[in-house]
Amino acid sequence: MGHLVRISAPHAVDVVEVEDPTPGPGEVLLETAYSGISAGTELTAYRGTNPYLASEWDPDRRLFVPGNSSMAYPVDGWGYEEVGRVTAVGSASDNDLIGRLVWGSWGHRSTAVRPAEYARARLLPGVEPVMGVFGRIGAIAFNAILDADIHLGESVVVFGAGVPGQIVAQLARLNGARVTVVDPVATRRALAERLGADDTLDPTTDDVAGAVRAATDNRGADVVIEMSGAYQALHEAVRTVGYNSRVIASGFFQDSATALRLGEEFHHNRVAIICSQISGVAAHLQHRWDDLRMSRTVLSLAHEGRLALDDLISHVIPAREAKDAFDMLDKTPQDTLQVVLDYTGETA
Repeated sequence: MGHLVRISAPHAVDVVEVEDPTPGPGEVLLETAYSGISAGTELTAYRGTNPYLASEWDPDRRLFVPGNSSMAYPVDGWGYEEVGRVTAVGSASDNDLIGRLVWGSWGHRSTAVRPAEYARARLLPGVEPVMGVFGRIGAIAFNAILDADIHLGESVVVFGAGVPGQIVAQLARLNGARVTVVDPVATRRALAERLGADDTLDPTTDDVAGAVRAATDNRGADVVIEMSGAYQALHEAVRTVGYNSRVIASGFFQDSATALRLGEEFHHNRVAIICSQISGVAAHLQHRWDDLRMSRTVLSLAHEGRLALDDLISHVIPAREAKDAFDMLDKTPQDTLQVVLDYTGETA
């Protein structure tokens, strides 16, 4: 028997027993080793704030419409930061995959079946197995960098020093930018500095927009990347960026935008707010980049020692204690960063 993590209702998580699947022709069985919890997207289901719970997404018109919801409780095995090992195949031609490590998205479940070609495209490079949990979240960060269109020597400000924000800050520096990271949590600012940020600011005590302008001859930042999903941060990001410049909004915003005042700096400084979302890439890059290439690039940079990902893991918790992991992320986010569920200690 296997098991999966079920969000039964808001703030209610259970680990439930399920039958292990069997791979068919052209498929492989993946036995999960580690599964990372996304403190942004997954907590929207845990807290009951995800828009899919209250309305229906019409994929043809790409609109949220009233009526039925696209998601309902219980939400089973939700998640997108997994790494596992191929333990069985459905076709003899795929026997070479047995024992190989694969990263991907199959949710918080002990086993999953995926197409063999899916596994071949996501073989883990020579990094520690747990690093595979960063494949998808790394692509989210990488996409924000592509949307930011950073040039050598530019001033980049990153709002939010959670997992994606820490990755974005490192990638921006690899692009040749001078990077300032903004976050209210002191330990996260300290980590950002240790991983190469040129400066950090505390939005609860610092005048972020004023400090950035003072450091840039009053130009403001060349580009600001908002990764926290907080409306107060998005508003300050608009205040911080320079005239005729852009803010990349990559955080998953919830509820009403009451903290935004769009008649002030946004209106007077001709600020462009660009949504960066992993379901697509900027139009002028679609012929070259997709989420698979972005994920592979992030994991390769980690393999080459140019991107620090292991420093972002704050907790590794047995998978059957998922309830405690979600509760900790919800109640004490300031004490966590990347929380990982560990399946490796389980007996068959």
